Amino acid sequence: MNRLLNALFKGIEVLISIALAVMILLVFTNVILRFIFDTGFAWSEEVARICFIYLVYLGSIEAMRDNRHLLIDSVIIRLPSTAQKLLYTLIQVLIIWLMTALTAGSYGLMLQNYHNKWVATGLPVWLVYLAGFIMGISILLLAAGNIFKLWIMKHTVKDLITPQDEGASTLE
Repeated sequence: MNRLLNALFKGIEVLISIALAVMILLVFTNVILRFIFDTGFAWSEEVARICFIYLVYLGSIEAMRDNRHLLIDSVIIRLPSTAQKLLYTLIQVLIIWLMTALTAGSYGLMLQNYHNKWVATGLPVWLVYLAGFIMGISILLLAAGNIFKLWIMKHTVKDLITPQDEGASTLE
């Protein structure tokens, strides 16, 4: 199961890299075309925008998995063990609640924009909201997994809030 999850997240990293490369290539090419040839690709702005949206949303999934999202742990690590568990659980429950709202909202916007198309590319608009839907479900599952690890698998809060690959690239 762990190998499957690692492969899934490696795929997300590849998609992030592809989105970044496409976005950089299209924007750079369009800038060159506009300044030198006084022309450009109208569709490249839309594709770059979609790539940026997916880059951010998929990056948020990666950040949640690696515990690199915004977390102020200076308070939580000073609490007694039971209070740490309760506060961490509350944080994860809030994340689940917010991601449920985001997922429902994204799904509603996907349905609302099902027949709409982007002007220059003709791509369906719902693809943009699909990114929010995917991110919402993914982070919701990761937060539920964190609660499972804390209470069922008996991990410590410190283990859960420490980035997984910490120390891999330290500056000294």
